[in-house]
Amino acid sequence: MSATVSLSKSEKSYIRTALGELSPIRADGRSLLDYRSIALETGVASLANGSARVNIGKTAGEESGSGTEVIAAVKLEVEGVLEGEGVDGGRLMCTVSCSPAAYPHLSSAALDDLSYDMTIILNQCLSHPSLHPKNLVIIPKRRSWLLTLDVIVLSDSGNVYDALFLAARSALCDTKVPKTRSVQYQPKSNALGEQDVEMSAEAPASIFSTKEVKSTADFELADYWDEGEPLDINQEWPVCVTLNLLSAKSLPTYFLDATSQEEAAIPLRLLLLFSFSPSGTRLQSMRLMGDGEIQLESMTQLLESGENHARKLFQALKNKLQEEDFRRNQKALARFDLR
Repeated sequence: MSATVSLSKSEKSYIRTALGELSPIRADGRSLLDYRSIALETGVASLANGSARVNIGKTAGEESGSGTEVIAAVKLEVEGVLEGEGVDGGRLMCTVSCSPAAYPHLSSAALDDLSYDMTIILNQCLSHPSLHPKNLVIIPKRRSWLLTLDVIVLSDSGNVYDALFLAARSALCDTKVPKTRSVQYQPKSNALGEQDVEMSAEAPASIFSTKEVKSTADFELADYWDEGEPLDINQEWPVCVTLNLLSAKSLPTYFLDATSQEEAAIPLRLLLLFSFSPSGTRLQSMRLMGDGEIQLESMTQLLESGENHARKLFQALKNKLQEEDFRRNQKALARFDLR
């Protein structure tokens, strides 16, 4: 059931009947497998290490807040492995906040519950060990990066989970991990016999050197012209496809990108999250939402169909992210030329 719209029984029956016809009818004229327009912009939060805004369903001329709009931002913080809560190799945390303007009819308690449910779905998927970036290590067993992904749902006109993972994947692909350099501290005696602390950057040792190699004590940010390096598993962040089930019998019938009215009329939704990488395709997670059940013999067909739709969405998002990266690089070069 939709969290944004409440419909009467007759309205639900009218929508389900229209969608179940031989020539299905949707209020906006789309076919069952058509998405609404999707707008994507990266680099929307200047103080974040990576950010993105996704809007599904906003048409030209409409005011701000229309459609389903989600903003995601990534922030990297240093954690101590020995003295803090840090984990050797780094860790990833996700939080989702729902704006009261997106769900004006919900109480604060219900809004907190909805935000918690979305956080659980996002965090359980993205924090899985198979999706752990390897370049979150600063100093092995001493310092690591804590990657915090904050997502805000500004408006919800349906299909919020697809928008949620589109924004999360775009922000993670936009993330740059600062380059660091290990340093060590060693005492240095002066003319009076006193010891001063000297800091030196760690350099590769010669194979002919007999000098004892000291362990790394701390780190510093390397002075490079760019913002850092991307996360090393950018191709593997999953995309979500929501199958809105009209029928879950032996021949399941579904449609994509439901509006809030359609979600309120359809009792059952299947969330499928797929990762695509050079090594192959992986079903990262799945969740059945609503009242009802799916017959086991229907799952194979639904998984195959969901993978095809997810692959198309993944390729379209990949092309758009490449365009966004080129646009921002051109903008940065133009700003540099003005100096």
